[in-house]
Amino acid sequence: MDKQNKRTGQALIQEVQGTEVPYGCLAVWFLGQESVIIKGDGVTLYIDPYVSENPDRSFPPPIGPGDITGADVCLITHDHSDHLDRGSIPSITANNPTLTFMAPAVCEPQLRELGAAAGQILIAEPGNWTTPSGNLRVLPVSAAHEQKDTDEQGRPLYVGYIIQLNGVTLYHAGDTVLFPELIETVSAQDIDLALLPINGRDYFRNERNIVGNMSYREAAEFAAVAGFETVIPLHYDLFAGNAENPGYFVDYLYRHFPEQKFHVMARAERFVYASARAFRKIE
Repeated sequence: MDKQNKRTGQALIQEVQGTEVPYGCLAVWFLGQESVIIKGDGVTLYIDPYVSENPDRSFPPPIGPGDITGADVCLITHDHSDHLDRGSIPSITANNPTLTFMAPAVCEPQLRELGAAAGQILIAEPGNWTTPSGNLRVLPVSAAHEQKDTDEQGRPLYVGYIIQLNGVTLYHAGDTVLFPELIETVSAQDIDLALLPINGRDYFRNERNIVGNMSYREAAEFAAVAGFETVIPLHYDLFAGNAENPGYFVDYLYRHFPEQKFHVMARAERFVYASARAFRKIE
């Protein structure tokens, strides 16, 4: 990273470390693609931190791998390079020695190769809640990155995560298309905040070996059907050949589901989400 970006990255991490939110709230930072930082109840969580340099990126990473300190948990959704970032994991493991990873089983050999100890890695097992740090609870959910692929033992290659932290239930879909089991599982969890890919898929991208996801229309319909309180679009901004205009997502929601709350995040923005459901429970 150049010096200016390096200063910005350090300032962002200082902001993360200095941010505390009350019960019923989570702070979310958007790093591009599906990379986010989530903080609440004293737990700092990274999901798919893709922050290494790549000449094909549309913009440089807001932080560098060496900036990441104070991380408690890192969730990896699958082993594609923009989600399990081989350029970042070695620095992240070195600078966060007590960090816990959770990832599909297929990711474990790579994480071990990149510096994570066996005791730091939890295998993402759909259907099983896990408490990897503090009061953070995580439920892996099987995903289908165009296909619902499994390893030789029947374990999913792709997952999303339902997260309960600080009175908020958050769903990060990872890379996935929609299928009945996914809609049923996620809809049953009373999701406050959902983070969904919107880049879609098509013949020409498949011909270039680009595996796709739900489209912006499907993501909007999913938000409405599943009853998400608020939805944030992801996976539309980082690579020119696999991009989408988030304005289409916003326009579709406005036209078809005008009461659906949403937020489109700026690069490196801190968004503080307050759950209406959590505050109703307090009252």
